[in-house]
Amino acid sequence: MTIEQIYTGCLAQGAYYIESNGEAAIIDPLREVTPYLNRAKLDNAKIKYIFETHFHADFVSGHVTLAKQTGAPIIFGPNASPTFDAIIATDRQEFKLGNVTIVALHTPGHTMESTTYLLRDENGKDHAIFSGDTLFLGDVGRPDLAQKMGVLTEKDLAGFLYDSLREKIIPLADDVTVYPGHGAGSACGKNMMKETVDTLGNQKQMNYALRATMTKEEFIAEVIDGLLPPPQYFPANVKLNKEGYDDIEVVLSRGTQEFLPNTFEAAANATGAVILDVRHQDDFANGHIPRSIFIGLDGAFAPWVGALIADVKQPLLLVTDAGREEEAVTRLSRVGFDNTLGYLKGGFEAWKKASKEYDVVCSITAERFKKVLKEKQQPVFDVRKEREYLSEHVLDANSTPLDALNNHLSEFPKNKPFYIHCAGGYRSMIAASILKSRGIHNLIDVKGGFKAIQEAGISISEFVCPSTL
Repeated sequence: MTIEQIYTGCLAQGAYYIESNGEAAIIDPLREVTPYLNRAKLDNAKIKYIFETHFHADFVSGHVTLAKQTGAPIIFGPNASPTFDAIIATDRQEFKLGNVTIVALHTPGHTMESTTYLLRDENGKDHAIFSGDTLFLGDVGRPDLAQKMGVLTEKDLAGFLYDSLREKIIPLADDVTVYPGHGAGSACGKNMMKETVDTLGNQKQMNYALRATMTKEEFIAEVIDGLLPPPQYFPANVKLNKEGYDDIEVVLSRGTQEFLPNTFEAAANATGAVILDVRHQDDFANGHIPRSIFIGLDGAFAPWVGALIADVKQPLLLVTDAGREEEAVTRLSRVGFDNTLGYLKGGFEAWKKASKEYDVVCSITAERFKKVLKEKQQPVFDVRKEREYLSEHVLDANSTPLDALNNHLSEFPKNKPFYIHCAGGYRSMIAASILKSRGIHNLIDVKGGFKAIQEAGISISEFVCPSTL
Protein backbone atom coordinates (compact mmCIF):
# COMPACT_ATOMS: atom_id res chain seq x y z
CA MET A 1 0.00 0.00 0.00
CA THR A 2 1.27 3.46 -0.94
CA ILE A 3 -0.14 6.74 0.40
CA GLU A 4 1.16 10.02 -0.93
CA GLN A 5 0.07 13.50 0.07
CA ILE A 6 0.33 15.93 -2.83
CA TYR A 7 0.34 19.29 -1.08
CA THR A 8 -0.08 22.65 -2.79
CA GLY A 9 1.21 25.44 -0.57
CA CYS A 10 -0.45 28.34 -2.39
CA LEU A 11 -3.87 26.89 -1.59
CA ALA A 12 -2.78 25.08 1.60
CA GLN A 13 -4.52 22.07 0.02
CA GLY A 14 -3.82 18.37 0.29
CA ALA A 15 -4.75 15.91 -2.45
CA TYR A 16 -4.03 12.22 -1.97
CA TYR A 17 -2.81 9.27 -4.02
CA ILE A 18 -3.45 5.77 -2.69
CA GLU A 19 -2.20 2.63 -4.47
CA SER A 20 -2.57 -1.04 -3.68
CA ASN A 21 -1.79 -4.03 -5.91
CA GLY A 22 -1.90 -2.02 -9.13
CA GLU A 23 -5.06 -0.06 -8.37
CA ALA A 24 -5.04 3.63 -7.40
CA ALA A 25 -7.46 6.15 -5.97
CA ILE A 26 -7.21 9.94 -5.97
CA ILE A 27 -8.83 12.03 -3.26
CA ASP A 28 -9.65 15.71 -3.87
CA PRO A 29 -7.46 16.25 -6.96
CA LEU A 30 -6.50 19.70 -8.15
CA ARG A 31 -7.65 20.90 -11.53
CA GLU A 32 -4.49 20.04 -13.47
CA VAL A 33 -4.54 16.24 -13.46
CA THR A 34 -1.24 15.36 -15.15
CA PRO A 35 0.61 14.84 -11.81
CA TYR A 36 -1.90 12.14 -10.80
CA LEU A 37 -1.72 10.41 -14.18
CA ASN A 38 2.08 10.44 -14.03
CA ARG A 39 2.11 9.15 -10.46
CA ALA A 40 -0.10 6.19 -11.35
CA LYS A 41 2.02 5.49 -14.43
CA LEU A 42 5.12 5.38 -12.24
CA ASP A 43 3.51 2.53 -10.24
CA ASN A 44 2.09 0.91 -13.39
CA ALA A 45 -1.27 1.34 -11.66
CA LYS A 46 -4.75 2.01 -12.97
CA ILE A 47 -6.76 4.84 -11.38
CA LYS A 48 -9.90 3.04 -10.21
CA TYR A 49 -11.68 5.71 -8.14
CA ILE A 50 -11.80 9.50 -7.76
CA PHE A 51 -13.08 10.42 -4.29
CA GLU A 52 -14.42 13.88 -3.43
CA THR A 53 -14.86 14.75 0.25
CA HIS A 54 -17.36 17.52 -0.60
CA PHE A 55 -18.09 20.29 -3.09
CA HIS A 56 -15.04 22.47 -2.53
CA ALA A 57 -15.47 26.22 -2.25
CA ASP A 58 -11.85 27.40 -2.22
CA PHE A 59 -10.62 25.63 -5.35
CA VAL A 60 -11.84 23.89 -8.49
CA SER A 61 -11.20 20.17 -8.26
CA GLY A 62 -9.88 18.05 -11.13
CA HIS A 63 -12.47 15.31 -10.70
CA VAL A 64 -14.36 15.94 -13.96
CA THR A 65 -11.26 16.04 -16.17
CA LEU A 66 -9.63 13.09 -14.40
CA ALA A 67 -12.78 10.98 -14.87
CA LYS A 68 -12.81 11.80 -18.59
CA GLN A 69 -9.19 10.81 -19.03
CA THR A 70 -9.23 7.62 -16.94
CA GLY A 71 -12.80 6.35 -17.03
CA ALA A 72 -12.71 6.13 -13.23
CA PRO A 73 -15.97 6.97 -11.45
CA ILE A 74 -16.30 10.06 -9.27
CA ILE A 75 -17.53 9.28 -5.78
CA PHE A 76 -19.29 11.71 -3.45
CA GLY A 77 -20.92 11.10 -0.11
CA PRO A 78 -24.62 11.16 0.76
CA ASN A 79 -26.66 14.29 -0.11
CA ALA A 80 -24.40 15.24 -3.03
CA SER A 81 -26.25 16.16 -6.23
CA PRO A 82 -23.77 16.85 -9.05
CA THR A 83 -25.08 17.41 -12.57
CA PHE A 84 -22.60 14.89 -14.01
CA ASP A 85 -22.42 11.11 -13.56
CA ALA A 86 -21.11 10.10 -10.15
CA ILE A 87 -21.52 7.41 -7.52
CA ILE A 88 -23.32 8.82 -4.49
CA ALA A 89 -22.08 6.60 -1.70
CA THR A 90 -24.20 5.54 1.22
CA ASP A 91 -22.89 5.93 4.75
CA ARG A 92 -20.28 3.24 5.49
CA GLN A 93 -20.28 1.96 1.90
CA GLU A 94 -17.04 0.10 1.12
CA PHE A 95 -14.84 0.37 -1.97
CA LYS A 96 -12.17 -2.26 -2.63
CA LEU A 97 -8.82 -0.97 -3.88
CA GLY A 98 -6.32 -3.73 -4.50
CA ASN A 99 -5.78 -5.34 -1.08
CA VAL A 100 -7.20 -2.44 0.94
CA THR A 101 -10.66 -1.00 1.56
CA ILE A 102 -11.92 2.58 1.58
CA VAL A 103 -15.04 3.24 3.64
CA ALA A 104 -17.23 6.32 3.14
CA LEU A 105 -18.12 7.85 6.52
CA HIS A 106 -20.79 10.52 6.12
CA THR A 107 -19.68 13.45 8.30
CA PRO A 108 -21.98 16.42 7.57
CA GLY A 109 -21.33 19.80 9.16
CA HIS A 110 -18.88 21.70 7.00
CA THR A 111 -21.32 20.91 4.19
CA MET A 112 -24.19 18.47 4.19
CA GLU A 113 -22.48 16.08 1.76
CA SER A 114 -19.12 16.17 3.58
CA THR A 115 -17.65 12.70 3.82
CA THR A 116 -14.54 11.33 5.50
CA TYR A 117 -12.87 8.36 3.83
CA LEU A 118 -11.54 5.66 6.18
CA LEU A 119 -8.72 3.49 4.81
CA ARG A 120 -8.46 -0.06 6.11
CA ASP A 121 -5.31 -2.08 5.39
CA GLU A 122 -5.13 -5.59 3.95
CA ASN A 123 -5.84 -7.04 7.41
CA GLY A 124 -8.98 -4.96 7.87
CA LYS A 125 -7.36 -2.64 10.43
CA ASP A 126 -8.26 1.05 10.42
CA HIS A 127 -5.18 2.78 9.10
CA ALA A 128 -5.99 6.38 8.13
CA ILE A 129 -8.75 8.89 7.51
CA PHE A 130 -8.90 11.42 4.69
CA SER A 131 -11.01 13.99 6.46
CA GLY A 132 -11.44 16.71 3.83
CA ASP A 133 -12.76 19.81 5.58
CA THR A 134 -14.46 17.89 8.41
CA LEU A 135 -11.36 17.65 10.60
CA PHE A 136 -8.22 19.73 10.24
CA LEU A 137 -5.12 19.57 12.39
CA GLY A 138 -5.93 21.88 15.28
CA ASP A 139 -9.34 22.86 13.95
CA VAL A 140 -12.46 21.78 12.07
CA GLY A 141 -14.13 23.04 8.92
CA ARG A 142 -16.13 26.25 9.11
CA PRO A 143 -19.89 25.60 9.34
CA ASP A 144 -21.11 28.71 7.55
CA LEU A 145 -20.55 27.88 3.87
CA ALA A 146 -23.58 25.66 3.25
CA GLN A 147 -26.27 27.69 4.96
CA LYS A 148 -29.68 27.70 3.29
CA MET A 149 -31.93 30.65 3.98
CA GLY A 150 -34.90 29.53 6.03
CA VAL A 151 -33.66 25.94 6.20
CA LEU A 152 -30.16 25.64 7.71
CA THR A 153 -28.16 28.11 9.79
CA GLU A 154 -24.50 28.03 10.71
CA LYS A 155 -25.56 26.86 14.18
CA ASP A 156 -27.45 23.95 12.63
CA LEU A 157 -24.39 22.98 10.59
CA ALA A 158 -22.11 23.31 13.61
CA GLY A 159 -24.44 20.98 15.49
CA PHE A 160 -24.24 18.40 12.69
CA LEU A 161 -20.45 18.72 12.74
CA TYR A 162 -20.37 18.08 16.50
CA ASP A 163 -22.35 14.88 16.01
CA SER A 164 -20.23 13.78 13.06
CA LEU A 165 -17.00 14.13 14.99
CA ARG A 166 -18.29 12.29 18.03
CA GLU A 167 -20.12 9.52 16.20
CA LYS A 168 -17.71 8.83 13.32
CA ILE A 169 -14.24 10.24 14.10
CA ILE A 170 -13.54 10.23 17.84
CA PRO A 171 -14.43 6.51 18.28
CA LEU A 172 -11.59 5.55 15.91
CA ALA A 173 -8.30 4.33 17.41
CA ASP A 174 -5.65 6.83 18.44
CA ASP A 175 -3.07 5.38 16.04
CA VAL A 176 -5.19 6.18 12.98
CA THR A 177 -3.41 8.75 10.77
CA VAL A 178 -5.27 11.95 9.90
CA TYR A 179 -4.80 13.34 6.38
CA PRO A 180 -6.74 16.64 6.22
CA GLY A 181 -7.92 18.57 3.19
CA HIS A 182 -6.14 21.78 4.20
CA GLY A 183 -3.40 23.19 6.39
CA ALA A 184 -2.55 26.57 7.89
CA GLY A 185 -3.36 29.45 5.56
CA SER A 186 -6.64 28.13 4.20
CA ALA A 187 -9.81 30.21 4.58
CA CYS A 188 -11.76 27.00 5.29
CA GLY A 189 -10.77 27.08 8.98
CA LYS A 190 -9.31 29.52 11.49
CA ASN A 191 -6.75 27.81 13.80
CA MET A 192 -5.02 25.16 11.69
CA MET A 193 -1.61 23.79 12.61
CA LYS A 194 1.34 24.15 10.24
CA GLU A 195 1.76 20.36 10.12
CA THR A 196 -0.15 18.48 7.42
CA VAL A 197 -0.24 14.94 8.88
CA ASP A 198 -0.88 13.77 12.45
CA THR A 199 -2.29 10.91 14.50
CA LEU A 200 -5.88 11.03 15.66
CA GLY A 201 -4.68 10.43 19.22
CA ASN A 202 -2.63 13.62 19.16
CA GLN A 203 -5.56 15.54 17.71
CA LYS A 204 -7.78 14.31 20.53
CA GLN A 205 -5.27 15.95 22.87
CA MET A 206 -4.46 19.10 20.86
CA ASN A 207 -7.61 20.00 18.93
CA TYR A 208 -10.07 22.13 20.89
CA ALA A 209 -13.00 20.77 18.86
CA LEU A 210 -12.34 17.18 20.00
CA ARG A 211 -12.33 18.01 23.71
CA ALA A 212 -13.92 15.07 25.53
CA THR A 213 -15.91 17.18 27.99
CA MET A 214 -17.23 19.63 25.37
CA THR A 215 -20.99 20.01 25.15
CA LYS A 216 -22.73 20.62 21.83
CA GLU A 217 -23.57 24.17 22.91
CA GLU A 218 -19.93 24.87 23.78
CA PHE A 219 -18.79 23.40 20.47
CA ILE A 220 -21.21 25.52 18.45
CA ALA A 221 -20.15 28.70 20.25
CA GLU A 222 -16.41 28.02 19.88
CA VAL A 223 -16.55 26.93 16.23
CA ILE A 224 -18.55 29.98 15.16
CA ASP A 225 -16.59 32.48 17.25
CA GLY A 226 -14.11 34.54 15.25
CA LEU A 227 -15.16 33.36 11.80
CA LEU A 228 -14.35 35.94 9.13
CA PRO A 229 -16.68 36.32 6.15
CA PRO A 230 -15.84 33.76 3.45
CA PRO A 231 -14.22 35.05 0.25
CA GLN A 232 -16.72 36.16 -2.39
CA TYR A 233 -15.52 33.66 -4.99
CA PHE A 234 -16.41 30.60 -2.88
CA PRO A 235 -19.98 30.11 -4.23
CA ALA A 236 -18.72 30.27 -7.83
CA ASN A 237 -16.22 27.48 -7.15
CA VAL A 238 -18.90 25.32 -5.54
CA LYS A 239 -21.00 25.77 -8.68
CA LEU A 240 -18.11 24.73 -10.94
CA ASN A 241 -17.36 21.68 -8.81
CA LYS A 242 -21.01 20.70 -8.85
CA GLU A 243 -21.78 21.37 -12.52
CA GLY A 244 -18.45 20.93 -14.34
CA TYR A 245 -16.05 23.21 -16.19
CA ASP A 246 -13.78 23.53 -19.22
CA ASP A 247 -10.79 21.20 -19.38
CA ILE A 248 -7.59 22.84 -18.19
CA GLU A 249 -6.04 22.51 -21.66
CA VAL A 250 -8.82 24.68 -23.11
CA VAL A 251 -8.24 27.31 -20.43
CA LEU A 252 -4.48 27.25 -21.00
CA SER A 253 -4.83 27.60 -24.78
CA ARG A 254 -7.09 30.61 -24.37
CA GLY A 255 -5.13 32.22 -21.57
CA THR A 256 -1.66 32.04 -23.09
CA GLN A 257 -2.35 34.08 -26.21
CA GLU A 258 0.34 36.71 -26.87
CA PHE A 259 -0.41 40.43 -27.19
CA LEU A 260 2.01 43.10 -28.32
CA PRO A 261 1.78 46.38 -26.36
CA ASN A 262 -0.65 48.11 -28.74
CA THR A 263 -3.00 45.14 -29.05
CA PHE A 264 -2.69 44.47 -25.30
CA GLU A 265 -3.83 48.02 -24.57
CA ALA A 266 -6.61 47.77 -27.14
CA ALA A 267 -7.83 44.46 -25.71
CA ALA A 268 -7.94 45.91 -22.19
CA ASN A 269 -9.99 48.87 -23.38
CA ALA A 270 -12.34 46.76 -25.52
CA THR A 271 -13.07 44.03 -22.98
CA GLY A 272 -12.86 45.85 -19.66
CA ALA A 273 -10.23 43.34 -18.60
CA VAL A 274 -8.34 43.80 -15.35
CA ILE A 275 -4.60 44.00 -16.05
CA LEU A 276 -3.11 41.64 -13.46
CA ASP A 277 0.62 42.06 -12.82
CA VAL A 278 2.05 38.91 -11.24
CA ARG A 279 5.76 39.85 -11.05
CA HIS A 280 7.69 40.46 -7.81
CA GLN A 281 6.47 43.41 -5.75
CA ASP A 282 9.79 45.26 -6.18
CA ASP A 283 9.48 45.04 -9.96
CA PHE A 284 5.92 46.35 -9.79
CA ALA A 285 7.01 49.25 -7.57
CA ASN A 286 9.74 50.22 -10.05
CA GLY A 287 7.34 50.36 -12.97
CA HIS A 288 3.92 49.08 -13.99
CA ILE A 289 1.05 49.74 -16.38
CA PRO A 290 -1.23 52.44 -14.92
CA ARG A 291 -4.26 51.10 -13.04
CA SER A 292 -2.97 47.52 -13.18
CA ILE A 293 -3.44 45.36 -10.09
CA PHE A 294 -0.48 43.62 -8.48
CA ILE A 295 -0.86 40.12 -7.02
CA GLY A 296 2.48 38.34 -7.24
CA LEU A 297 2.88 34.68 -8.12
CA ASP A 298 5.45 34.27 -5.36
CA GLY A 299 2.91 34.66 -2.58
CA ALA A 300 -0.59 33.44 -1.72
CA PHE A 301 -1.53 34.26 -5.30
CA ALA A 302 -4.73 32.37 -6.04
CA PRO A 303 -6.50 33.05 -2.70
CA TRP A 304 -5.79 36.79 -2.98
CA VAL A 305 -7.06 36.87 -6.56
CA GLY A 306 -10.23 35.17 -5.37
CA ALA A 307 -10.67 37.45 -2.40
CA LEU A 308 -9.96 40.75 -4.18
CA ILE A 309 -11.16 40.27 -7.76
CA ALA A 310 -13.98 37.98 -6.62
CA ASP A 311 -15.87 37.68 -9.93
CA VAL A 312 -14.51 34.52 -11.60
CA LYS A 313 -15.94 35.67 -14.96
CA GLN A 314 -13.91 38.90 -14.92
CA PRO A 315 -11.68 39.08 -18.04
CA LEU A 316 -7.99 39.21 -17.16
CA LEU A 317 -4.86 40.24 -19.06
CA LEU A 318 -1.51 39.26 -17.56
CA VAL A 319 1.86 40.91 -17.09
CA THR A 320 4.32 38.18 -16.12
CA ASP A 321 8.00 37.37 -16.02
CA ALA A 322 9.14 35.46 -19.10
CA GLY A 323 8.28 31.78 -18.87
CA ARG A 324 5.70 32.10 -16.11
CA GLU A 325 2.63 32.74 -18.27
CA GLU A 326 1.32 29.17 -18.14
CA GLU A 327 1.91 28.98 -14.39
CA ALA A 328 -0.19 32.11 -13.87
CA VAL A 329 -3.07 30.82 -16.01
CA THR A 330 -2.97 27.43 -14.28
CA ARG A 331 -3.04 28.90 -10.80
CA LEU A 332 -5.89 31.23 -11.73
CA SER A 333 -7.88 28.28 -13.04
CA ARG A 334 -7.46 26.47 -9.73
CA VAL A 335 -9.79 29.00 -8.16
CA GLY A 336 -12.17 29.24 -11.11
CA PHE A 337 -10.75 32.26 -12.93
CA ASP A 338 -10.95 30.84 -16.44
CA ASN A 339 -11.42 34.07 -18.37
CA THR A 340 -7.76 34.97 -18.88
CA LEU A 341 -7.50 36.48 -22.36
CA GLY A 342 -3.72 36.42 -22.77
CA TYR A 343 -0.50 38.11 -21.70
CA LEU A 344 1.81 40.96 -22.68
CA LYS A 345 4.51 39.52 -24.94
CA GLY A 346 7.92 40.67 -23.75
CA GLY A 347 6.48 41.70 -20.40
CA PHE A 348 6.73 45.15 -18.89
CA GLU A 349 10.01 45.87 -20.69
CA ALA A 350 8.15 45.62 -24.00
CA TRP A 351 5.62 48.15 -22.68
CA LYS A 352 8.41 50.60 -21.82
CA LYS A 353 10.19 50.09 -25.15
CA ALA A 354 6.93 50.94 -26.89
CA SER A 355 7.08 54.33 -25.10
CA LYS A 356 3.84 53.63 -23.26
CA GLU A 357 2.90 55.54 -20.12
CA TYR A 358 3.77 53.77 -16.88
CA ASP A 359 3.47 54.36 -13.15
CA VAL A 360 5.60 53.63 -10.05
CA VAL A 361 4.99 53.12 -6.34
CA CYS A 362 6.91 55.37 -3.97
CA SER A 363 8.71 53.28 -1.35
CA ILE A 364 11.03 54.02 1.56
CA THR A 365 13.12 51.86 3.87
CA ALA A 366 12.09 51.24 7.46
CA GLU A 367 15.11 53.29 8.62
CA ARG A 368 13.91 56.26 6.59
CA PHE A 369 10.38 55.69 7.90
CA LYS A 370 11.74 55.88 11.45
CA LYS A 371 13.25 59.30 10.74
CA VAL A 372 10.01 60.52 9.17
CA LEU A 373 8.02 59.53 12.27
CA LYS A 374 10.53 61.30 14.54
CA GLU A 375 10.20 64.51 12.54
CA LYS A 376 6.40 64.51 12.45
CA GLN A 377 3.63 62.03 13.16
CA GLN A 378 2.32 60.86 9.78
CA PRO A 379 -0.76 58.80 8.89
CA VAL A 380 0.13 55.09 8.88
CA PHE A 381 -2.11 52.31 7.54
CA ASP A 382 -1.50 48.68 8.47
CA VAL A 383 -3.01 46.31 5.87
CA ARG A 384 -2.30 43.08 7.78
CA LYS A 385 -5.11 40.98 9.24
CA GLU A 386 -6.87 42.42 12.26
CA ARG A 387 -5.39 39.72 14.52
CA GLU A 388 -1.87 40.63 13.38
CA TYR A 389 -2.57 44.30 14.06
CA LEU A 390 -4.01 43.60 17.52
CA SER A 391 -0.99 41.47 18.37
CA GLU A 392 1.50 44.29 17.61
CA HIS A 393 1.39 47.46 15.55
CA VAL A 394 3.06 50.80 14.95
CA LEU A 395 1.79 53.27 17.53
CA ASP A 396 -1.21 55.26 16.25
CA ALA A 397 -1.38 53.21 13.03
CA ASN A 398 -4.78 52.54 11.48
CA SER A 399 -5.94 48.98 10.88
CA THR A 400 -7.14 48.60 7.26
CA PRO A 401 -6.95 44.87 6.43
CA LEU A 402 -6.25 44.15 2.78
CA ASP A 403 -9.22 41.85 2.29
CA ALA A 404 -11.55 44.67 3.38
CA LEU A 405 -9.61 47.54 1.81
CA ASN A 406 -12.54 48.78 -0.26
CA ASN A 407 -14.47 49.39 2.97
CA HIS A 408 -11.74 51.77 4.15
CA LEU A 409 -11.18 53.93 1.06
CA SER A 410 -12.72 57.02 2.65
CA GLU A 411 -10.18 56.84 5.51
CA PHE A 412 -7.12 57.49 3.35
CA PRO A 413 -5.99 61.13 3.08
CA LYS A 414 -6.54 62.62 -0.36
CA ASN A 415 -4.19 65.60 -0.23
CA LYS A 416 -1.21 64.61 1.91
CA PRO A 417 1.25 61.69 2.02
CA PHE A 418 0.47 58.59 4.04
CA TYR A 419 2.34 55.35 4.69
CA ILE A 420 1.24 51.75 4.24
CA HIS A 421 2.82 48.47 5.32
CA CYS A 422 2.05 44.80 5.85
CA ALA A 423 4.18 42.03 7.36
CA GLY A 424 6.84 41.72 4.66
CA GLY A 425 5.89 43.84 1.65
CA TYR A 426 3.69 41.57 -0.47
CA ARG A 427 0.25 42.61 0.77
CA SER A 428 1.07 46.31 1.02
CA MET A 429 2.04 46.33 -2.66
CA ILE A 430 -1.30 44.73 -3.49
CA ALA A 431 -2.95 47.46 -1.44
CA ALA A 432 -0.89 50.13 -3.18
CA SER A 433 -2.00 48.87 -6.59
CA ILE A 434 -5.66 48.88 -5.57
CA LEU A 435 -5.45 52.36 -4.09
CA LYS A 436 -3.70 53.74 -7.16
CA SER A 437 -6.28 52.11 -9.42
CA ARG A 438 -8.88 54.08 -7.42
CA GLY A 439 -7.03 57.34 -8.05
CA ILE A 440 -5.27 57.49 -4.66
CA HIS A 441 -1.60 58.14 -5.48
CA ASN A 442 -0.26 59.94 -2.39
CA LEU A 443 0.82 56.72 -0.68
CA ILE A 444 4.30 55.59 0.37
CA ASP A 445 5.06 51.92 0.92
CA VAL A 446 7.40 50.83 3.73
CA LYS A 447 9.78 48.25 2.27
CA GLY A 448 10.05 45.01 4.18
CA GLY A 449 6.89 45.68 6.17
CA PHE A 450 6.47 45.10 9.88
CA LYS A 451 9.50 42.83 10.08
CA ALA A 452 11.74 45.66 8.88
CA ILE A 453 9.89 48.13 11.11
CA GLN A 454 10.68 46.00 14.18
CA GLU A 455 14.32 45.65 13.15
CA ALA A 456 14.56 49.43 12.76
CA GLY A 457 13.46 49.92 16.38
CA ILE A 458 10.31 51.91 15.58
CA SER A 459 7.94 52.24 18.55
CA ILE A 460 5.23 49.59 18.50
CA SER A 461 2.43 48.53 20.82
CA GLU A 462 2.92 46.00 23.61
CA PHE A 463 2.83 42.41 22.32
CA VAL A 464 -0.36 40.44 22.81
CA CYS A 465 -0.24 36.70 22.07
CA PRO A 466 -2.51 36.05 19.05
CA SER A 467 -3.93 32.92 20.70
CA THR A 468 -5.52 35.08 23.41
CA LEU A 469 -7.34 37.36 20.96
